[in-house]
Amino acid sequence: MQKITPFLWFDDKAEEAMNFYLAIFKNSKAGNIYRNGDSAGGSGKVMSVTFELDGQPFMAMNGGPHFIFSPAISMFVNCETQSEVDELWEKLSAGGGKSRCGWLKDKYGLSWQIIPSALGTLLHDKDPAKARRVMQAMMQMTKIDIKALQLAHEGVAA
Repeated sequence: MQKITPFLWFDDKAEEAMNFYLAIFKNSKAGNIYRNGDSAGGSGKVMSVTFELDGQPFMAMNGGPHFIFSPAISMFVNCETQSEVDELWEKLSAGGGKSRCGWLKDKYGLSWQIIPSALGTLLHDKDPAKARRVMQAMMQMTKIDIKALQLAHEGVAA
């Protein structure tokens, strides 16, 4: 077992959310589904699930409405291409909401950051003027656009 694993608290949709995420991320798989009464003859309602998204293990439980997700915790997804950004952006935000600077909320209220690796490279340029232009361009975006960031880096208006 991995030393640190994200643990997600859902009201009553842990299994549904797991299946939603599994359908979006490649190289993912369902783990165990624990039901109320699996060992004691209970209702059979899902209590918790385990799964992996692109090799990252997760645990989720149906804990009731006591707690909700907050943008204070988000899932950061490092993307290599614009097509990966575009695909994840649309699929994860379906039924949820899109925000600024690559942030979105999925239909379960979980926050995600869909960020191309190029952003970090461009923001850490040794030339502070280039890095500043990239930051200014990114601050105007909802979904991150790699080409627009590269143009800003070079000082070309998009």
